[in-house]
Amino acid sequence: MKILGVNAMHDASVCVINDGVIEFFAKEERFNGIKRSGGFINCLKRVHEVYGSTGIDYAVYGWEPMTGGFGYCESEKEIRSLFGLTYKEPRPFCNSTAFQHHDNHAAISFYNSGFDEALVFVCDRNGSIFFIDVENQCREADTMYHCSYPNNFKVLEKKFWAIKKNTNLIRQYMEPYLKSLGIDEYSYQNEFSLMRVYESATTMINQHALENGKTMGLSSYGDDSCTQKFFDDDLNVIEELFQEARNEPNGEMPVTCFKGSENEMISDITPENYQKYANWAKNVQSETQRVALETIKKHVDATGIKNVCISGGYGLNIVANSYYVKNLPDVNFYFEPLSDDTGIGIGAAMHLYRQLTNDTSILTPKDNFYHHYTEKSLDDGVGEEKNIDDLCEILENQKILAIFDGNPESGPRALGHRSLLFDPRNKNGKEIVNKLKNREWYRPFAGIILEAFFEEYFHSMNLIKSEYMTMNFDCKDGVENAIPSIVHVDKTCRIQTVSKENGFLYDLLLKFYKKTGSPILLNTSFNLAGKPLIQTKENALDFIDEVDCIEFGGVYFVDDKRLVHRNK
Repeated sequence: MKILGVNAMHDASVCVINDGVIEFFAKEERFNGIKRSGGFINCLKRVHEVYGSTGIDYAVYGWEPMTGGFGYCESEKEIRSLFGLTYKEPRPFCNSTAFQHHDNHAAISFYNSGFDEALVFVCDRNGSIFFIDVENQCREADTMYHCSYPNNFKVLEKKFWAIKKNTNLIRQYMEPYLKSLGIDEYSYQNEFSLMRVYESATTMINQHALENGKTMGLSSYGDDSCTQKFFDDDLNVIEELFQEARNEPNGEMPVTCFKGSENEMISDITPENYQKYANWAKNVQSETQRVALETIKKHVDATGIKNVCISGGYGLNIVANSYYVKNLPDVNFYFEPLSDDTGIGIGAAMHLYRQLTNDTSILTPKDNFYHHYTEKSLDDGVGEEKNIDDLCEILENQKILAIFDGNPESGPRALGHRSLLFDPRNKNGKEIVNKLKNREWYRPFAGIILEAFFEEYFHSMNLIKSEYMTMNFDCKDGVENAIPSIVHVDKTCRIQTVSKENGFLYDLLLKFYKKTGSPILLNTSFNLAGKPLIQTKENALDFIDEVDCIEFGGVYFVDDKRLVHRNK
């Protein structure tokens, strides 16, 4: 049974699940070059190339309004035309197979976690919309689920943020609807939400609401002069502290800013003007992670369940993720690497498969995190043959080395398949790599470390590995002097642990350790700021010609065993 899962909104992607195992994934931005792109036509063409016109049995969407509202008419036409699919009628809400947005975030994290039962906390900015008389009234914000096999997703609590101040009308229609779904604990009176509180600091630095990772990096530069409470004792947003910004960054969606501070928005954060904005960033970071932790703890205490999955856009907040683990050491956490909307098509397909089959087998294939790519060899005469010793020499000579190894990563973080590597011992390493990447000066770089040395360098919080860069870790004393280019201003580091299962990356890192005594390398994504991860060899060769950085040592194509400096 082959199920096509689709997300046509931002971070558009498609996947194919075959008898419960994901065997195809593609993200639209990798083909059109537009980061976080919507639409999926290029991805769908790749599915058709692989599976043909008769190879897909079902299609499922990652977005669905909670009641009334929009449908995916054009998307359905395209899918029906390519794959000849038919649908049983009538479908609820619109003529498609779909699950609500937060259900899909919950599904991908639960089914990937390896837990047989878990709480799943989905914290997102824009979930499914609740319509009344075809007008959108409110959207999912935070949802807590109790999940078990084969496809039991019981909602324990759901919060919405209201698009329009029309509480009486929402109550009239919404309360009966939520009760019909068996949802007893809910709130919808607030115009803002946890994620919208967080984006207030992002708005102040004139960044898109999907770029909250920049705020997370800036928050570490904040001091304690701004410690305002943003939530009341019931964990609801104190609304009078916030407003909708009239000057919307990028003009794509209404965004939140601090009340009365709209005229203080700036685009250029410098070492001279950053402090106020860093303080705001630290305040939203500390307040939102506090409320998220209290929500998680409340349900852990109430249910006694000690397995917790984290998903939704806020699940990419590595600072918050570490905060949960520090404060709930008896809880087993799983942080979904594809917790933004990149993964909701996968979640929808996984959910539908279990619904159709009642399959209770636990499958956690690592291929979930790698993107479809049809490998082709480099043309004759392109590049020079190099071995791992040669690559270590490039790194020892303080050059940036790009790695192109098989299928690229699915998500936003490079895990050694499309990575830029550098010697973390260089005290100027952050500035050197930033010169190539053209990223903001206050954003930290991550590191990869041999798994055997994890505990030696970092306070691992009793974890033995951290494979997907979903957390940051406090450095042990003196580590900031040993690897200054990847230790953040707060003496933390986002880390990927590397074992033999990582193949070439492990071999390279082990050789670097034997030659230098350092089991760590700086690792950042193989792309330029604001652009998607490098997808193809053609993209990589174009990158070589595009960059003008004397510290760039070239791209190593692992399967070809060749290093390319310039595309000649």
